[in-house]
Amino acid sequence: MTTELRMLQPDEGDAWYAKLERAFGEEETDEERALWRELMEPGRSLAAWDDGEIVGTAGAFSFGVTVPGGASVPAAGMTMVSVQPTHRRRGVLTAMMRRQLDDVRERGEPLAMLTASESAIYGRFGYGAATQEMRIKVDTTRVAAPDLPGCDGVRLRLKEPDEALAACEAVYARTVAGRAGMLTRQPGWERMVILDPEDDRDDDQGPMQCVVAESGGEVAGYARYSVVSDWAEAGPQGTVRVWDLAAPDPVVGAALWRYLFGIDLTTWVTARNLPVDDPLLHLVADMRRCLIGLREAAFVRPVELGAALSARTYQRPVDVVLDVADPFCPWNEGRWRLSGDGSGALCERTADPADLALSVRELGSAYLGGFTLSAMAGAGRVRELRPGALAAASVAFGSDVAPWLPHEF
Repeated sequence: MTTELRMLQPDEGDAWYAKLERAFGEEETDEERALWRELMEPGRSLAAWDDGEIVGTAGAFSFGVTVPGGASVPAAGMTMVSVQPTHRRRGVLTAMMRRQLDDVRERGEPLAMLTASESAIYGRFGYGAATQEMRIKVDTTRVAAPDLPGCDGVRLRLKEPDEALAACEAVYARTVAGRAGMLTRQPGWERMVILDPEDDRDDDQGPMQCVVAESGGEVAGYARYSVVSDWAEAGPQGTVRVWDLAAPDPVVGAALWRYLFGIDLTTWVTARNLPVDDPLLHLVADMRRCLIGLREAAFVRPVELGAALSARTYQRPVDVVLDVADPFCPWNEGRWRLSGDGSGALCERTADPADLALSVRELGSAYLGGFTLSAMAGAGRVRELRPGALAAASVAFGSDVAPWLPHEF
């Protein structure tokens, strides 16, 4: 089979998106489809063609991702990757991955990122799981509402999600530099997070609502949520589904959670994507009664290894030689000396003996501080070649605040 890869022409977008929907077995609303089409970037939407038919899709968004130390590093957000079931195991995906990473390198982006519907696929292309998301379910009849001194002074107001959009996006922007994994995003993405098609709601789920918290006369936090009504013989037992919540100030955050815990006719509060170290765990009086689940979220791949490792800071001084395997992007293979501390870093090629041996996938997992080199060594994925090098490097790569991806893309 001969497959042609090329970027989309303006009149091919509808066919491309229809193939994507078929591959994922879903059909989106006109509103969702239109916004995705608007956010798609010219020159970053790729199609694989066979005999005049689209058989594979892949795209990328231009983001900045916060790294340990607070810098925002250019990153390609790989997205909308699909292969039609008639063309599996024929090299279509590999060809698209090759083309995408070559393009990322040409653009000078040190990193590529993605979220995976099937997480086992992307390790062979050098992507490592780098962040986790916490899912939580709280029985508000058994767990007291969060509270902090000063909560009564926070003014809460209900707003339509679109009415509060600009103020909420300004709050989000203030949180980006404070946590690795957060995204600096292009205009338009703020509308994606409030998409609420009625056809996508579960039975008895109400529309998205938005509560904003004001402190000092300014919007200082917000929560967007929906209420799912449910009734039993003993009375109401609805659920508050929290879609996202942002509050740089802990008192404002506690006030928002207190509000959510106290919504009438509900007995549960759930959230599907919180940082693993979210303050809510320490605001509740009984963490044991919070049902918690974790799963990986962002997958990270260093594309230009030296630039990527030089772009972040390190928790403790580090001077280590890494012997890196990267068969898919061979320009990264070989030995690299990483020297750095909390003020900056430099990663350059070296002929010195290696201290650690690992693949680019492990570096992707450790890059944001979400997974430790020591843990991966316990699974045989990192080898210590100089005694003591592993523990020192593992601590250096860490992050005081857990990395977190705020939304899929």
